[in-house]
Amino acid sequence: MTADAVTDLFEEHRPFLTGVAYRMLGRVADAEDVVQDAWLRWSSAERGEVREPRAFLVRITTRLAIDRLRHLRSRHEAYVGPWLPEPVVTRFGPAVPDSAERAVLADSVSLAVLVVLESLSPLERAVFVLREAFGFPYAEIGATLDRSEAAVRQLAGRAKRHVEERKPRYDVDPAVRRDLTERFLAAAAGGDLERMLVLLAPDVRLVSDSGGKAKAPRRIIETADKVGRFLMAVGREVPSATEVTVLELNGGPALVFSLDGTVDTVFQADVSGGVIRCVYVIRNPDKLAGVLLG
Repeated sequence: MTADAVTDLFEEHRPFLTGVAYRMLGRVADAEDVVQDAWLRWSSAERGEVREPRAFLVRITTRLAIDRLRHLRSRHEAYVGPWLPEPVVTRFGPAVPDSAERAVLADSVSLAVLVVLESLSPLERAVFVLREAFGFPYAEIGATLDRSEAAVRQLAGRAKRHVEERKPRYDVDPAVRRDLTERFLAAAAGGDLERMLVLLAPDVRLVSDSGGKAKAPRRIIETADKVGRFLMAVGREVPSATEVTVLELNGGPALVFSLDGTVDTVFQADVSGGVIRCVYVIRNPDKLAGVLLG
């Protein structure tokens, strides 16, 4: 295989490998680093020993992601305030139309699911991502992780039960979420607290991630009254020059606030039963650089 062919084959699989690594790690930069390390190993591999390039690349990427995840655990423990995944623009392309498959991919990359995945062990997370998000056979996952198929099935069952028990039951209908998101923006922009409260579930939660690098609550805010009043107060402080764009992030509509072309804040709402159940606010500048507008 020529050098160009080696590169072309890897680039063909790069988006898929990045998707696996991002779901494992929750941060784009870490996912890209892992995939780049996978490229270095692929470029120096003995080609005659690689019978199935895709399986080989997934195996390398997953193992590197597990190693990185173990290292990141200590970083998260020292994190200032709540931790949320880095938001990522989701474009599933014509190969994945609006279908059940698209819904599964969107759900697997949602902020709610990625937050729950943080509570899994690295091995459980790898098995869950490969099985639930991408439908890998148990035997192939076993080969990837150097575990027996029986062990993988046990890990998969435990991880799935854990996620199902902790994952909030949110609607995934993009039209419903977009409608509520736009009404939410209108209420906040108009300073209309009563209109805002109608959109919020009584037990709504607001989770903000600033990493201590921007102004944001360092504890979760709960109940409609407290969340609504907080958002009204924040709305009054937004500079008049701020631009707001509705963008699909992590499989759902989000409000992206930017000032002078730089993204300052991302708001995203999880919806169920026609009301907002959870609001995510991401202000850590390190997590917003990849949200490109225009």
